[in-house]
Amino acid sequence: MENFATYGYFGLFLASFLAATILPLSSEVVLSSLLVAGLDPAGCLFSAAIGNTLGGLTCYWIGLLGKTEWMEKYLKIKYEKMEKVKAWAQGKGSILAALTFLPVVGDLIAVALGFLRSNVWLVLAFMFVGKTIRYIVWMQLHFAVLG
Repeated sequence: MENFATYGYFGLFLASFLAATILPLSSEVVLSSLLVAGLDPAGCLFSAAIGNTLGGLTCYWIGLLGKTEWMEKYLKIKYEKMEKVKAWAQGKGSILAALTFLPVVGDLIAVALGFLRSNVWLVLAFMFVGKTIRYIVWMQLHFAVLG
C-alpha cells in the first residue's frame, strides 16, 4: 500500500480503481497515508472517488458482457450467488449502484446491474454518489481519530 502512496493522487486513483475491481486492496489506507502526508483533502477525495467509480464500472462492464464464466473466474463470484443478487436487484433500478461501496456485495451489485442492462448513466451517477460519501465518511473518521 505504501507504494501507491508514493505516487500521490495518481497512486490513490490507481489503488481506488483496483480496490473496486478484482483485487483485494484497501484504498482507505492509501487515502489516510496521503492525508497524513499533508495532501489536499479535496484532491484526495476527487482521486479516490473517481478511481473507485471507474473500477466499479469495470464490474458493471463485466456484468454487461453477460459471461458468467468470467464473473466466476475473475471476480470469484459463484453463479448461484450471482443469480440471487440478480433476482434481488430486478426491479430496484439503478439506484442500487449507490450501494456499490459496500465490501464484498458492492462488486456483486455492480455486476448484477450490468447483467440487468441497467442505464449506465444512472448507474454511474448513483455509484459516484455512493462512493464519494464513503470516502467523505472515511476522511471524517480519519480526522476525528488523528485530529
